[in-house]
Amino acid sequence: MTDPLDFLHTGDIAAATATVDGLDETQRRRLGTDLVAHVRRRRDEWWSSWQATALAIAAVGCLPSAAQVAEVLGRRNVSLRQVPATPVIEVARRRGVTWLADLAYRLCARVDRSTPGDSWRFVADLLHAEQAPPPAEDRFVLGWAAIVGRPTEDERRAALVDRLRGDPWLDSLTPRLFEVDGVGDQWSWARLQQDDQDGTDAPLKLPAALAQLAADGRLDRSMLLDGTLGRLLRGERPAALRVFVALHEALAPTVDEVRDRLPAYLRLLADGPSTAATAAQRSLRAVPDIDLDALLDTAPAVLVRPEKTLVRAQLTWLDQTARRDRAQAARIARVLAVAADHPEIDIAERANALAARHGHQVSAPAEVRHVGDTLPPAGAPPPVPPPITGPDELAEQVAAMFAAEWTAPLELERILAGVVRLGRTDRAGVAAALTPVLNRAHAMVWPSLPENRFGGLTVVLRVLAGASDPIVAGTDQTVSARAWASLSAAWGREPTSGQRPADPQGEILRRLLRTRVAEIGQFVAGHGTTERTAGPTLATPTLATGAIEPEALFDRLARLDGQPPWPADLAQALLRLPAAVDEPLAAKAAALGTPAGQELAAWLRAGGLPRGHHRVVTVARRDRHGGYDYRHDRLPQRRRLVDVAAPPGAGDPYGLLDVTPRPVDVRLLLDERLWPAQLPGYRGLVAAYTLPLVAGCADLDEPGGAVLLPMLAERTGAAGPALDLAVAYGLAARHEADRVATVDALLMLAADGGLDPTAVGTHLGSLAADGMITLSRVVGPLRDATAAGAPLTVWRILAAALPALLTCRPAPRGLPDLLALAAQNAATTGVRIDVPGLADVAGRGGSSRLVTEARRLRDASA
Repeated sequence: MTDPLDFLHTGDIAAATATVDGLDETQRRRLGTDLVAHVRRRRDEWWSSWQATALAIAAVGCLPSAAQVAEVLGRRNVSLRQVPATPVIEVARRRGVTWLADLAYRLCARVDRSTPGDSWRFVADLLHAEQAPPPAEDRFVLGWAAIVGRPTEDERRAALVDRLRGDPWLDSLTPRLFEVDGVGDQWSWARLQQDDQDGTDAPLKLPAALAQLAADGRLDRSMLLDGTLGRLLRGERPAALRVFVALHEALAPTVDEVRDRLPAYLRLLADGPSTAATAAQRSLRAVPDIDLDALLDTAPAVLVRPEKTLVRAQLTWLDQTARRDRAQAARIARVLAVAADHPEIDIAERANALAARHGHQVSAPAEVRHVGDTLPPAGAPPPVPPPITGPDELAEQVAAMFAAEWTAPLELERILAGVVRLGRTDRAGVAAALTPVLNRAHAMVWPSLPENRFGGLTVVLRVLAGASDPIVAGTDQTVSARAWASLSAAWGREPTSGQRPADPQGEILRRLLRTRVAEIGQFVAGHGTTERTAGPTLATPTLATGAIEPEALFDRLARLDGQPPWPADLAQALLRLPAAVDEPLAAKAAALGTPAGQELAAWLRAGGLPRGHHRVVTVARRDRHGGYDYRHDRLPQRRRLVDVAAPPGAGDPYGLLDVTPRPVDVRLLLDERLWPAQLPGYRGLVAAYTLPLVAGCADLDEPGGAVLLPMLAERTGAAGPALDLAVAYGLAARHEADRVATVDALLMLAADGGLDPTAVGTHLGSLAADGMITLSRVVGPLRDATAAGAPLTVWRILAAALPALLTCRPAPRGLPDLLALAAQNAATTGVRIDVPGLADVAGRGGSSRLVTEARRLRDASA
């Protein structure tokens, strides 16, 4: 028998059209029911463009309402990006459908904001066919901004300005370009093309085209200018604002237009993003009769900004104004004096000189000299939050876990402990509370596939919620048994194994978490109860760092009353103990007379894991894959990492002291944020595991890796070369959030004595001298650390970094700024440190900024 929906498999558009056109309404409803069931069965399959077109024709031709069609076509696995609207509209016309506009609005509401252009053409064509107004959804505006930069082959034959001139959405959507967040991101990724290959930067052709339409009278020039200023005042990422700044420059506002919008320009100058403030300053300086009161009210906010070029230009502007208007010179001089406290020494000196020239004597600040940092001492780690007490609280925490990008280690531990406790005492309540949460997260529809996130915890939660899951509930072999067998082999617990995981950088820690979760699943599912009646809760932390106080672990073992603990649970508990010898407690543990007590005693007498040998090595990027390898081409050629090996003859029971750096490749931040809490007393070892992620923030411009550094700083144990090297890489991270995280870690480590400034500086100088990092990124974080109370630490870092940098030819960009910061900190602390090579640079002729700052540092450190 022929399948009436066979055209969905083949993507036969003609067959789809013929099928629905030949049906009466009763047959349409029957086929529509089959269609919905078929789409649901294919929820895991991707629909090709032809199949999606056939599906759209069948849905509009059979289903009774826009809501039902939107439910079918709005699924994530159905892409409308290359679906033509014309055959769908024709089918709707023949059927007499009156709700195409409603369908378009509903589909627009389902558009993924990260890819708004994917279904935009289909939705827009439906609206245009119905002569309907654009939807209020921001996604529609974002989609229009995206597709303008993705012309079809036919559209590429016309110049961009001509395409826009005839665009039916130009008048209604252009004003909204300035209101919707994210438009700049869509423009910045645009690949706009014109007939003439004029070499113009592609994303900047759209601003030029809009300005041309304004010049032709097709668009309202005032609307474009006011919208641009409003967008710049609201701010966005610098890259996203680039096109709006370009539009402002393309419009080239006249003196009268700037004067009419003076408050907006002054606000941009004082508070706007750097590029917008520079554009505002340039426009304001072109106004010959600018209001002096307004200028002087704004200037102090400009003179304290960190952008050196902007501040220098403001000083020049004020100086020229004072020269022209001698009657106001003294008043202007007082404003110039505001910059006398600027952190850039050359700016402060120039401001002093200009203020004095125009009649204002700046009093020299009293010199403050102190030796050492002024950082608050590191406090004791706080206790863990209270345990989960009921099913509703457990369900709430699980919902938060599913909703978050990642779950904090302590929250995950609270959930694990809650599952153990409540899974036995209130199974029915837990099932009732968890079921709706798991349904909303679509976690109940995969009966045989454990989740990779959270160590497979979703499998355990499904069992608690009453799902029949053969992986956990099977009688042949439980997931815990399989995972433990794999983990035992990887750790070498089986005498015949001797295996090591293929990826030693963290694979053992991942297996440890998975096996702990599997043990919990085995416990709550009721397996293995003849041997153990106590749940696996030895590894629950007692401190916010993830650590366990030794006495607490001893008490937990004592309460087992001779029962054997769960192996992975005990292993994780031991790894959470402080890395210190405790003979009195070891004697008490041995007196328990149990294998677990003996294992704890041996661990306490050894002081935890032995200290591995750490060695800094340089690795090359991985081999090329095939002829064209995009990822390979963007990889840095070299990277410094740390090799860790167990000392000869020392025991390495879990295979953790085996970190062999791999070739450079792209690595994503996954569950590595859990590792500091898994090894809270071994921060140097965890730093070696995670160093590729932190290094990628600097040499690959990947975001997020440096978030690990504050976590490591909060832990204990020897820092080692990996943490010093990680801080050096983090200071040069591409993204501001990573640099801020690095400064936080630097301050914490400096406060508790865990930072070696000389080692950090040596790594920093070597990496920059070898071209492995961008030196100019380092200045801001070190300046922030100085302002936060660590001038001596920063001075020691710089003193160690400068020798390698001073020998570079040509001098790296940012070196004069580092010399200026070093001079400031040397003068502030009064600590003299010899910097090899400084005298040679300071003794050169000329007055370049490099030589000037070298002389200033030489004098400050003399």
